[in-house]
Amino acid sequence: MRKIVNTALLALLSLPIASQARAQGAEALIERAASAYSRLNSMRADFRQTITNPLTGTNMSTSGQILRKKPGLLSISFDTGDRVVADGSMIWVYLPSSMPGQVMRMPSRGMNAGIIDPASQFLDSPRTRYTVTSAGEAVLSGRPAHAVMLVPKRQMQAFTRAKVWIDDRDFSIRQFEVTDANGLKRLVVVTRLVANPTLSRSAFSFTPPRGARIVDQSSMGALAN
Repeated sequence: MRKIVNTALLALLSLPIASQARAQGAEALIERAASAYSRLNSMRADFRQTITNPLTGTNMSTSGQILRKKPGLLSISFDTGDRVVADGSMIWVYLPSSMPGQVMRMPSRGMNAGIIDPASQFLDSPRTRYTVTSAGEAVLSGRPAHAVMLVPKRQMQAFTRAKVWIDDRDFSIRQFEVTDANGLKRLVVVTRLVANPTLSRSAFSFTPPRGARIVDQSSMGALAN
């Protein structure tokens, strides 16, 4: 009987130690992902995105491509014609699928540039900005990956939590799902990733469509409002 009690006590005492170890492992994993991302001079990623609205019970799927090149160049193109571009001085947001005939423009500096880069949202000072915990493992397109859950330490407009799957081999982000305050979920699956491709500057240029109204914004926060 005493042996059974001692074993039970040992198991209970081990729970917080195991939980702490998992948390430390998750933090180490997200830091390795951040380090790997910071070493990329350029990147090309094809993706598939699904947005699930629990209020309407609807799903909306699209696909696209992300191009990134240091310093400060980013292009996100969707098959719907939507496009977000950071050309080094300005950020252009063109969403004909939801706001036809309008282009939003804002300075490409500070938080603005970081918010439009999906990976930077998760990998810019992750342990400072988020509570990081382990969230399981999976095999994605034949590649083993581990997931971490990120919960913002301060209230954010973008999301209330994010589940991020990180590749076991190269520590790249292979999939993520973010949930906002209304329960809206956005799942992004990377279908093809090329590290350090040669990308021309012209890939990050944007010319507003003829006749489009240009709306100047001071920040991405203003855009959200």
